[in-house]
Amino acid sequence: MADTATTVATERGTPIVFDGVTKAYGDTTVLHGIDLDVRPGEFVALLGPSGCGKTTMLRCLAGLEQVSGGSILVGGDDVAPVPVNHRDMSVVFQAYSLFPHMTVAQNVSFGLEMRRIGKAERARRVDEALELVGLAATKERFAHQLSGGQQQRVALARALVTRPRALLLDEPLSALDAKVRVRLRDEIKAIQTELGITTIFVTHDQEEALAVADRIAVMRAGVIEQLGTPEELYRRPATPFVASFVGDSNRLPGTYLGGEVRLPGASLPVLPGSDAQEGDAVNAFVRPEQLRLDAGEAEQGVPVTVVSSGFFGAHRRTVVRLEGGDLVTVQHGPSQQFASDDRARLLYLGDPVAVEAA
Repeated sequence: MADTATTVATERGTPIVFDGVTKAYGDTTVLHGIDLDVRPGEFVALLGPSGCGKTTMLRCLAGLEQVSGGSILVGGDDVAPVPVNHRDMSVVFQAYSLFPHMTVAQNVSFGLEMRRIGKAERARRVDEALELVGLAATKERFAHQLSGGQQQRVALARALVTRPRALLLDEPLSALDAKVRVRLRDEIKAIQTELGITTIFVTHDQEEALAVADRIAVMRAGVIEQLGTPEELYRRPATPFVASFVGDSNRLPGTYLGGEVRLPGASLPVLPGSDAQEGDAVNAFVRPEQLRLDAGEAEQGVPVTVVSSGFFGAHRRTVVRLEGGDLVTVQHGPSQQFASDDRARLLYLGDPVAVEAA
């Protein structure tokens, strides 16, 4: 793998900078002054709900859309005047878009032919790219003879074989079934790490983003709400939207007092960035693993009634009902088991939480 990587990639990543980028369609602005600095060789995910602007950002970078304002620098050069076919970037879309009348090798070779690469060099680079994605044995097959996961690997090999300065992935896994999607996302990350190619990955799937990205830009309504590592976004969300969108959280009503949120049975520290005022009614975002259940007769904690409990292999998730009627999900070890209508006590571990105005 290492020897292949040195021939497939020409350099160890290219820096990409979005500097105040705006994009409007008529009177509708979909990107509002985007600033993003992608380091050479970094894997950055653009994460957010449909319509947040993440695909528009990718299309502007690829040259499929022209920005309305600001600039995009690739390797220090403004690419605004550069046509799409000269930007030296490869895009892998959700749709595989393979030529049905061509073999795997011919599909992968197509971009090299357009660049007038010699026949012997084309054959060598196609073999290297197919070896990299684990499809060397399929080079003479046609698209209809491949599984969905194999077809997406061909699309990835076709993107890498031209040795682009950046790899752009626009929800490339969403059409695959769950097991294939997990396996292929891990393979993409391994290949990206080996080649050191700067990669921008658009997804609405938080699990995918958390699993593969070096950093994640969480987007909402055309702006980046927070940029950080997966751990930073999960443990220290900067806004209530990030807290609710990244990972699972219970939204519990409370009161903001003295820099803490008062909840039934506990007072929890509040993460920096809250604009709550003293005495405000707020909602606190408490993750299931920040709670525990006690089935004993202890006096501490809040009395709850078990609604349901599910087994997830390495852990269980149990839904309980507070006396006021609110439902709360608790994540705990698989050996601790509860049945519907069991009585228990809910306890907080004391971790800082994000809050929003109620």
